[in-house]
Amino acid sequence: MSSPRVFVDNTFDPPVRGFLHEPDSPQDGLVFTHGAGGNARAPLLVAIADAFAAAGYAVLRCDLPYRQARPFGPPRPAEAVRDRQGLENAALVLKKIVPGRVFLGGQSYGGRQASMLCAEQPGLVKGLLLTSYPLHPPGKADRKRTEHLPDLRVPVLFVSGTKDPFGTIEEIDAARKLIPGKTALLIAEDAGHDLGFKGKTRNDELPARVCAAFQRLIGRS
Repeated sequence: MSSPRVFVDNTFDPPVRGFLHEPDSPQDGLVFTHGAGGNARAPLLVAIADAFAAAGYAVLRCDLPYRQARPFGPPRPAEAVRDRQGLENAALVLKKIVPGRVFLGGQSYGGRQASMLCAEQPGLVKGLLLTSYPLHPPGKADRKRTEHLPDLRVPVLFVSGTKDPFGTIEEIDAARKLIPGKTALLIAEDAGHDLGFKGKTRNDELPARVCAAFQRLIGRS
């Protein structure tokens, strides 16, 4: 398997930019994106992409449009629609690269936008991978971001840490029951919102567990 390569497709608006992990003869593909403070180079994204590529998936870890526009700072509410358009474009690009199924996912904010996109366009991809889904702002459990979950029609894997202030395991478990499709929850013990990938630390066993759990959920093509 070759090293990931810089990937740019400027034929879309917004453009698709990131890194493509391409194993030999991939069948299925995964678009995976970052959280509000990160980018496509985030260690968690790289580790997840490496694990899926080792399992035979083509993985496009991409920068959301707001991150393409500026290297630092969080997304703005007005940018969310364009961020979802960027994810849709990335999925369309990956469909040209792999002959099989395409899946979508992201860390925190990126996962939330991916899930909202799938609720809006149920036929776009075949499944969702949501790591550290930001169920509510820290300390504000009454402001749950669940309105779109009943509109999801694809399998969804949630990956959550037991110390995540954006949602307890019990809250995530309750939220996923709002989804009519098949769901699963993978728990990262003693991990916070970063899932054990903060600074130079790495939860090295987690990415392979995520990939295995996702494959169990979505099944073989």
